[in-house]
Order: sequence, then C-alpha cells, then structure tokens
Amino acid sequence: MSVIPAPHDALFKRFLSHPPIARQFLEIHLPPAIRQHCDLDTLQLVTTTFIERDLRALYSDVLLSMKTDCGEGYIYALIEHQSSPDKNMTLRMMRYAIAAMQRHLDEGHAELPIVVPMLFYQGKTSPYPYSMNWLASFRDPDLAEQIFCHPFPLIDVTVIPDEEIMTHRAVARLEMAHKIIRLRDMLENIDPMATLLSVDYNDDLSIDVIFYLMQYGDTDNREKLVEILMQTKPQLKEQIMTVEQQWRQQGRQEGRQEMAQELAQEMARRMLAKQLDLETIIEVTGLSEGELQQLGA
Repeated sequence: MSVIPAPHDALFKRFLSHPPIARQFLEIHLPPAIRQHCDLDTLQLVTTTFIERDLRALYSDVLLSMKTDCGEGYIYALIEHQSSPDKNMTLRMMRYAIAAMQRHLDEGHAELPIVVPMLFYQGKTSPYPYSMNWLASFRDPDLAEQIFCHPFPLIDVTVIPDEEIMTHRAVARLEMAHKIIRLRDMLENIDPMATLLSVDYNDDLSIDVIFYLMQYGDTDNREKLVEILMQTKPQLKEQIMTVEQQWRQQGRQEGRQEMAQELAQEMARRMLAKQLDLETIIEVTGLSEGELQQLGA
C-alpha cells in the first residue's frame, strides 16, 4: 500500500466529500443559532480552490454550500482540518472565507453570502490552545473590534463642503482636485482650487495636481483654465505650457486617428455595397472582420 503524504487531511476530506456524511457533520457541529437558517436539503460540495488577484491559489479543505431558509441567499460552511496548533489559523480561515465570498459574487450573485469558518482539530496538544476569535490575534483586540465590527471610515469628497476642505492644510489640494474633476466644467468651482494652489506648498505636488486637472478634467473654456492656473502659479508657467502643448498634440493625434477610422469605415461601406469579398475589404481598409460585421457585412 502506498504512503499517503497527508493521511489525516485525506481521510477528513474523503468523509466530508460525501453529502450525507457532511450533512450529519453540520447537524452535529454547526451552532444551533446558525443551523436554524440552513436548508440542509440543498447541501452541495463546492470546489475548494480560490485564485487570488495575484494568481496564487488558496486551497481550503472542505467548502459546503446551502441555501437559507429565508428566500434567495446562501450560507457556506468552510471546514478546515488541522493536526497541529496554528496561532494564525483564524487569519487563514478569514482569507478562505473572503475568497469564498468573492467566488460567490463572481458567479453572478448580487449579495455577499454568509460563510461560517469551522476548524476540525485532532492534534497532540490538547485542548486546542488558541482562540477561535480572529480579533484576539491582534495586539489590541478592542481596537480591532472597533474597526472590523463597525462601518469603515468614509471620506466622500463629493459631499464635503469646500469651506471644510479648505481647512485641511496640504491635503486640501488632493481632496479639492478629486472633487472638481467630476464636474461638467471645472471652471464652475475653480476658485477654491486656485486659492489652494497659490499657497506656497510643494511645487512638485502642485504640478501633479495641475497635470491631473488639465489631462483628465472637463471645461468648455480650456484657455481660461490655463490662464487661471498660470496666474495662480506663475513660477510653474513653463510646466503648465508644456502640459498644454502635450494635451493639444495628443488631441490632434486622437482626432487624426478618429478621422482615419471614419474614412476606413466609409470606404468599407462602399465596398460592401459593391459586394466585394471580405478578404479584399479587410486588406484595403485595415478593418477587422468583426468591425465589418458591425457595418452590415
């Protein structure tokens, strides 16, 4: 008989992979207050590999899904097997739980599911020596509870009054720039921004703000915007003009590309009307087959 690399895990997963046994396990070990919301008749085994954004895989031991007893919704039981104590086990289980939530959203669901992390322990050290409250792993559990069990801080610059932003010292430029960048025309509220830029703060950051406004903001009078910025920061006149020239050059390039695309499409329409073959049209116009189909091919 071959040696199994992780026999304890293997036996655990083997048993819990059978839905009837998994159901009995949950009936016995799920806290009653949670179990009463689970529709165990809908119990299913779920693939336990999660891919994080950096493409590293997370492997949990057993993940079971159940519908709730109160309409559409899901509860997941994430069961981990451990044969030795791990001080950071609750953090690992939280990572798995959040990965299971993300997987649920990626499948098209609109709401986060309840995920119940459970640890099955059978190590030599008895009883299990670490708290199963993941907040207890922090140096200051009370502070951790205040952060993670209450609404997170929100800095919504869209509703902070300009007068309040103006009192935020060097940070005010950052906040005001992000507030006015969404306006239909930045000139509607450029005065507070100009005042902030006129203050003798770090010029490197000021030119970053100016570049951001000129590159990504909207205005019906760009010349007026440039004039205000140069009056506000005369020592940065050269940099402002450089940004403006780059913007105009980029605009001309985009305009030429758009014009070339329109000409190619018009040529393609004429060739399609004459029922020329697609290969010839693609070769002459440079358009793709998909683009031709959108034109009526």
